[in-house]
Amino acid sequence: MSPEKMRRFGYQVIDLLVDHFENLGDQPVGAKLAAKDAAGLSLEAGPPEDGRDPSELLTYLKRDVFPNNLHVDHPRFFAFVPSPGNFVSTMADALASGFNVFVGTWLGGSAAASIELLVIEWLRRFCRLPESAGGLLTSGGSAANLIGLVAARQSVSPAELARGTVYFSDQTHSSVERALLVIGFLPEQCRKLASDAGGRLSLGVLRQAIDADRVDGRRPLCVIANAGTTSTGAVDPIDDLAEFCRNEKLWLHADGAYGAAAVICERGREKLCGLDRVDSLSLDPHKWLFQPFECGCVLVRDRALLHSAFRVTADYLREVHRDSAELNFGDQGIQLTRSFRALKLWLSINTFGMAAFREAVTRGFELAELAERELRNQSGWEIVSPAQMGVVCFRFGADDALPGRLVDAMLHEGYAFLTSTKVKGASCLRLCTINPRTTDAEMIETVKRLDDCARRCSRDAVNGAKRVTFRADSVV
Repeated sequence: MSPEKMRRFGYQVIDLLVDHFENLGDQPVGAKLAAKDAAGLSLEAGPPEDGRDPSELLTYLKRDVFPNNLHVDHPRFFAFVPSPGNFVSTMADALASGFNVFVGTWLGGSAAASIELLVIEWLRRFCRLPESAGGLLTSGGSAANLIGLVAARQSVSPAELARGTVYFSDQTHSSVERALLVIGFLPEQCRKLASDAGGRLSLGVLRQAIDADRVDGRRPLCVIANAGTTSTGAVDPIDDLAEFCRNEKLWLHADGAYGAAAVICERGREKLCGLDRVDSLSLDPHKWLFQPFECGCVLVRDRALLHSAFRVTADYLREVHRDSAELNFGDQGIQLTRSFRALKLWLSINTFGMAAFREAVTRGFELAELAERELRNQSGWEIVSPAQMGVVCFRFGADDALPGRLVDAMLHEGYAFLTSTKVKGASCLRLCTINPRTTDAEMIETVKRLDDCARRCSRDAVNGAKRVTFRADSVV
């Protein structure tokens, strides 16, 4: 492209992004294509032999692609875990892509690696881990959990590993189980323990499981704590678990992909007591630090374990490894080719300041509490799990099929979106409220619409059952 064409197209992209950030709240929360329609959209034709005007393609994307997704940055998107993002970080991603910075080795990206080291140091200090701790940015919590658990495996001998066991609660994220399988733990080495009434890992249940395994000749290796579960926001007793693991010589990994970043504010610090005592930790800046995907992080108390676990030399990397004082992130994790993920976090923190980030995280706590108060003011709603760490779970009536119908109905309406989960076997709805741009009025209106929808769906279900009963009686 000529410079003029690049500028023209670039300004069109910027205009589209600014409109997105400015007007997102006035748009539907998103849409989901039917599989048959999605196939038609993506498989309409083969790749073109001759190129097309990128402005026309941008129009096509604006009309047919971007609207037909769930907008996880929408102020009324309360499903799963939102990713609010921010414009400064979006521009940082554009810069990182445009300059195509490689941050796998110090030789390839020394200045970029220096910024990543600085960002990791900030995150280490937020979590109050010792100066011996270090880590790297990852694609997300799944990769961060995997890398942290590889470090745990590296801390024991092969003989211990062969009869080792790992412990976690039934509220632990699926990425942890997947990571354990990927790195070689067999299903019979994994202990999924029943959580307590609050959705937390019970120290008593853990102790019993470990004692039983030792009697059977097993070698307990690692405990995985939740620093904010995805379903309810519950935080395991990390401080007590850390003391127990220290005495029992067990590795303690904390999955903080959802909640650990809340440690930057006072309310989060209180909930996450003991986070500074873990051996490894995952957290996701693309959740509660408001970064665009992909931006996860793993921190390990003894950063040397990452180097010993992942460093692999090759003839074509001779120049890379010539100076031992240089840190190569490709020797710390599973990726050699790595993008400049740190730029967006560095640029946005420097632009807005930590006071703004702390206020935004605190806002997530407050919004969930507002939602709970509004639900309690409506008849028929049961709070299954009170607001904690920006999550509240609730249900209407006893019909386990109703939450799914309400999810579909809310998406069809388009004003707000939430999803369902199970808490102690009961199906319920769940709001995750970590977008600081959500207004009180929007939260109140969401609960009102949800209440109207629940009563309408319940009436329809009852009337449908009556019609079915009448037809059956007529046949008899």
